[in-house]
Amino acid sequence: MTPLTCFKAYDIRGRLGEELDAGIARRIGRAFAEVLGARRVVLGRDCRASSEELMAATAEGLMAAGVEVLDLGLSGTEEMYAATADLGACGGITVTASHNPMDYNGMKMVRAGAAPLDAASGLAAIRALAESGDFAAPRPGGRIVPAAGARDTYVARVLSFVDPAAMTPLRILVNAGNGAAGPTFYALAQALSEAGAPLRFERLHHTPDGRFPNGIPNPLLPENQPVTGAAVRAAGADMGVAWDGDFDRCFLFDHEGRFIPGEYIVGLLAEAFLVKEPGATILHDPRVIWNTQDVVAQAGGRAVAVRTGHAFLKQALRETGAVYGGEMSAHHYFRDFHCCDSGMIPWLLVAELVSRRGRPLADLVGDRIARFPSSGEINFRVDDAAATVARVRAALEPEATAMDEIDGLSLAFDGWRFNLRASNTEPLLRLNVEARGDAGMVARGAERVQALVARRA
Repeated sequence: MTPLTCFKAYDIRGRLGEELDAGIARRIGRAFAEVLGARRVVLGRDCRASSEELMAATAEGLMAAGVEVLDLGLSGTEEMYAATADLGACGGITVTASHNPMDYNGMKMVRAGAAPLDAASGLAAIRALAESGDFAAPRPGGRIVPAAGARDTYVARVLSFVDPAAMTPLRILVNAGNGAAGPTFYALAQALSEAGAPLRFERLHHTPDGRFPNGIPNPLLPENQPVTGAAVRAAGADMGVAWDGDFDRCFLFDHEGRFIPGEYIVGLLAEAFLVKEPGATILHDPRVIWNTQDVVAQAGGRAVAVRTGHAFLKQALRETGAVYGGEMSAHHYFRDFHCCDSGMIPWLLVAELVSRRGRPLADLVGDRIARFPSSGEINFRVDDAAATVARVRAALEPEATAMDEIDGLSLAFDGWRFNLRASNTEPLLRLNVEARGDAGMVARGAERVQALVARRA
């Protein structure tokens, strides 16, 4: 049995030629079909140079198990989610490495209804079968066919979240980063125009190009943000949007080209939904919470903290009936989008909110940042994450006014709060600090926690 190290906590990611190749992709496709008992599977890919070959190999594995493969071709992860649910498929796979380095690729997978795979009986079982190669006898009937009408259905569902008639004239700079977003955005923009939305778009790095001549599309990295900000200013745009490689995350910029941290986008989207559905439940991750909780309380909604991670947010959305769930990392989940995340719905909702409020995005966000400043995520590499968190807790818990362990350690004090948690995907501790109206308190709190993290037992 050959261990497959490309299997991670939530998905598949690996270095090409070492952890992932066509042969491994074929085995994963076969295992996916057998574990799920699948007869129809949606399959798409991003624009990376290796994705077409890996998608073809995955399709071969699926077809060997008798699966009808519904081919999305070049598409976004969220298009796979939508098609899996809308076409009644048994599961879906997107071949993508999103924002990982050039020599990586991977897969994102869901089961019927676009629901996440169970960690134990889903992804772990697929890994075990792919490693062993102990497959059942090949089944007849496997074939690959176009996923007819999938993009049109997806576009219609995305547009159902906004009222084009409520839009005011806005100029929006969109940066696809030479990833997969370009063709899908074109279809969405055309539908918006036909619906009468008075939006004008300036496009940057719009053509998909797996060589990524302008760098890997990962707008969360500070060094990647100035190019979009500068383009917003040059275009005289009202706001900017940038996507990662498979566009399941979008990142927003105000008219001055300033990047808007993800926790404040969660608050904006909560407000947008509570206008449409008063009293609704809003989910948020536990890292930075006070701004979101304040927005939701003022709008008469109910805010619920949920452990970070797509499987937890998606499950909680299904269990609570919440209309929306957001993470500060720019993953935004929507009840009426099959409880899945989307990188196209958020910017549309923000554009509609800006139109309804009649105020620039910078004003809407600036008020919130002043009231609830935050540190941004601070990362540490440590030898023993559990021991480090325990040391911080022992030192600071006696002063705390509240504590929770929904995800890592959260301690609240008089006027400030922090969350310290181990990453689910990297050997890192992640710290977030927030305060009520006092940026200096954020800095002082971060310094205290950092000093304790750096101290050796």
